[in-house]
Amino acid sequence: MDVLDLTRLQFAVVTIYHYFFVPLSISLAATAAGLEIAWLRTKKERYRDLTLFVGKLLIVTFAVGVVTGLVQEFQFGMGWSAFARFYGDVFGPTLAIEGMLAFFLEATFLALWYFGRDRMPRALHAATIVIVAIGTVLSAFIILAANSFMQNPVAYSLDPETGRARLDDFGALLFNEVNLAAFPHTLAGAAMAGGSLLLGIGAWRLRHGGEPTHRTLARLGAWITVTGGALTALTGDHLGKVITEVQPMKMAAAEALYRTTTGAPFSLFALGSPDGGEPFLSIEIPHLLSILTTGDPGATVQGIDDLQAQYTAQYGPGSYIPMIPVAFWSFRLMIGIGVLAAAVAGYYLWRTRRGRTAHPLLLRLLPLIPVLPAAANTFGWIFTETARQPWLAFGISRVADGITPGLTRAEVIASLIGFTVVYGILAVVWVRLVRHLSRQPLAPQPADTATEPVPAPVY
Repeated sequence: MDVLDLTRLQFAVVTIYHYFFVPLSISLAATAAGLEIAWLRTKKERYRDLTLFVGKLLIVTFAVGVVTGLVQEFQFGMGWSAFARFYGDVFGPTLAIEGMLAFFLEATFLALWYFGRDRMPRALHAATIVIVAIGTVLSAFIILAANSFMQNPVAYSLDPETGRARLDDFGALLFNEVNLAAFPHTLAGAAMAGGSLLLGIGAWRLRHGGEPTHRTLARLGAWITVTGGALTALTGDHLGKVITEVQPMKMAAAEALYRTTTGAPFSLFALGSPDGGEPFLSIEIPHLLSILTTGDPGATVQGIDDLQAQYTAQYGPGSYIPMIPVAFWSFRLMIGIGVLAAAVAGYYLWRTRRGRTAHPLLLRLLPLIPVLPAAANTFGWIFTETARQPWLAFGISRVADGITPGLTRAEVIASLIGFTVVYGILAVVWVRLVRHLSRQPLAPQPADTATEPVPAPVY
């Protein structure tokens, strides 16, 4: 692998790892806010207990997410300084605002919520976690605006004196049509990630003799997962149509569609040559790709060959075809694994309806369900970023143009190994903390003053 490939791999590792925690933070913050409001309105103790538990999970996840997010932003200076120098005026405001939201808004009010418990009026205390939830959503919207610029560059012009990109309209950057489509899709995926974590923990505790409140936790997680799955499908359908308009090569690569086709089919399974050539075996659903990309079963979908010729004439010689096998299979794995996660959660709801208990085998398997949305989200981002190649910012800047000048293989390999080791340690710490929190009783335990002093609780 050359320096460019290694730098791309390093950025992918950092980004994918960071994104394990982002959707969890978004979903857990919203869930904690909803539970706190439910406790405020109903005065039911189980909502108080669940609020505190979900809040503890949020604090642990948020801490890891902030640390890994910082590294991701520093990557623009470490490995992609040419890109940062050219587009810094466009990216700068979004990264700065997102950083302020994460550090000052979310972190501050999360601390107020945790340490202000039993020290603030209930309504004011509930407002702090609501602000945290709003902050996570705003943070996602802002950072997605930066990514959406890479998918569909808008609201900029080239400065004739410096030759750098200059931001012309911050509002237009935020309300990029790709961002407006990707944002709800991201939130829906986040709901699946957080819901499945709560479902897995609740099922694990029920299998090991948990409290009745753990049943509420498991069913709440299942409902969030199912709802998130339905919304992911709806928002994904809209996002696919938007991407077809701004990046037709990406959707053609998702199907390995080499020839422009009217009433294009969608392949459930296909085999082709390792270099990504046209498939020689395919199991297809007629007209489905045309429906996914335009909503019209008889619509014409541009093929890879025609788009390659079009881009060569427009942008100059070179290959504008992404890695077809990666695009093809990441797209299907994203959809298939996401559907599986929602189906499993739905099956749990059906099995436990009207007070019924779940089958022991189901409870044994459910602790693994958080892996499914995490994998679906990961494959979704792999598809989004790799199928945009060779563009860094679509149509105006290639990946090779953004790398830091003078970067060496040894430097990239050393930093990649360092990040991998540190992130591996963080993963172990996060898992152990979540497991520790999950083993604790949800309801506060009475102190036994007749024996020995009870130490202050550690959360």
